[in-house]
Amino acid sequence: MKKIAITGSLSSGKTTASKILAAKRGPLFSADAVVKKLYKKRTFRMFLSKKLKIKNFSNIKAIIKNKILENNLDIKKIEKYIHPLVRKEIKLFINKNKKRKFTFFEIPLLIESKLNKQFDVIFFLKASRKIRLKRFISKGGDKEIFSILNKKQLSDNKKAKFCDHVVVNQRNIKILKKILLGIFKQYE
Repeated sequence: MKKIAITGSLSSGKTTASKILAAKRGPLFSADAVVKKLYKKRTFRMFLSKKLKIKNFSNIKAIIKNKILENNLDIKKIEKYIHPLVRKEIKLFINKNKKRKFTFFEIPLLIESKLNKQFDVIFFLKASRKIRLKRFISKGGDKEIFSILNKKQLSDNKKAKFCDHVVVNQRNIKILKKILLGIFKQYE
C-alpha cells in the first residue's frame, strides 16, 4: 500500500486536492472529518470541558473559539487532547485498508505533528495568504481566527522542505486537477 498525504496551510485547498487525488484511486482519510465527529460526541465534549475547565459543554466549540480570540486558551492545549485520537483513527484506517494499492490522507498539521515519516508521498498545497483568507471567510470563517490559526502553523517554506510535491493552488479547480493528476501519474 502506498500512503499518500495531502497537507498545506489553512484554506490552501487540501480538501479539494484530496478529493481529486483519491477519486477512483483509493479511500480518503480526513483529519478534519475525524475532529468534527469527535465534537459531535457528548462524551468527548464532556471530557474536553472538564480538561479545559469549561462549565457548558453543549456549545463547547463556540466557547473554545471565544476563549482563543480572547487569548485565554492556547490552541496547543486542545491539540494535546485531539491529536492522539486522530492518530488512533489513522492507524485504524490503515489497518482497514491495508490491501488497497493507494490510501489518501488529508492532514492539515501533518508536519507540525511530525507525522510525515509515516507516509510514502506528501503533497503540499500552497496559496498566498490573501487568497487563503478570502477562502476562509467565504466558508464562514472569521479574519481574527484565521490570523491566530495561521500564526500557529509553520511557514510554507519550512513545511515544503518535508514534502515531495509542492502544488501552488491560486487559480481554479480545473488547473489544480490538471497539476495534481499530472504529478500523480508517476505513482500509478
